[in-house]
Amino acid sequence: MGDKDNVKRLADHKPEQDELPGILPVDEHVEEVSENGRPVRRKGIYLLPNLLTTGALFCGFFSIVAAMNGKFESGAVAIFIAMLLDGLDGRVARLTNTQSAFGAEYDSLSDMVSFGIAPSLLVFGWSLAPLGKIGWAAAFIYVAGAALRLARFNTQAEIADKRYFTGLPSPAAAAVAAAVVWAWQDVATTTGMQEAAFSAIVLATLGMLMVSNIRYHSFKGIDFRGRVPFVAMLAIIMVFVIVTIDPPKVLLVTFMIYAVSGPVARLFTFWKR
Repeated sequence: MGDKDNVKRLADHKPEQDELPGILPVDEHVEEVSENGRPVRRKGIYLLPNLLTTGALFCGFFSIVAAMNGKFESGAVAIFIAMLLDGLDGRVARLTNTQSAFGAEYDSLSDMVSFGIAPSLLVFGWSLAPLGKIGWAAAFIYVAGAALRLARFNTQAEIADKRYFTGLPSPAAAAVAAAVVWAWQDVATTTGMQEAAFSAIVLATLGMLMVSNIRYHSFKGIDFRGRVPFVAMLAIIMVFVIVTIDPPKVLLVTFMIYAVSGPVARLFTFWKR
């Protein structure tokens, strides 16, 4: 009778809800987080910050497609929109306390597409193709630099000084590359060997700056929840006005200044010694 009872119990056993396979062939994401010093397993992902990251990823993909179709200005603008969304996702996650390991990894993958692959293909399609192997070599130096920079950032995120970036941030490097294309498209529709050589030098230099140990200010010390003097809002309005006068040229100058600020500060430090 004992064996029969066991067989009956096994036959009558209904698996719990968690044991049943889902309707969609996609596993639920389970992440271990720390709450009050204790590890807790949580299901699902946070919607808002990952939605912004997805938007940045889409802009990077759109930039690639636009470059393939010869719409270089649209591709450059898409990279700047990706920068805006990328700057928002992390800050929104911190302000709403929705940080997660999933979000951090997803953000890095999105950055690789939007600020690594998209800018290099945009510049390559715009001017580097006539250079042949030199052109794709310069583009690959940029892609490799972006990948190495993101990998280093992820592994040093917990111990790095939050006030500074080590190496040129990939969004800033992408901004320089995209602004070069956008500014040129604003004044001419064709490119020659001089523009190709210039863009190859720019891409290769940006790639090297990303993997360098030169420090750049991160501006992460800005408190967006704190109060600021009223005049600060007027200054922000003036910045928007200046950008709207000639967006491609203003953005190019702005991010070029940021890109060279690191090497200039390093040279100034050595000169003081």
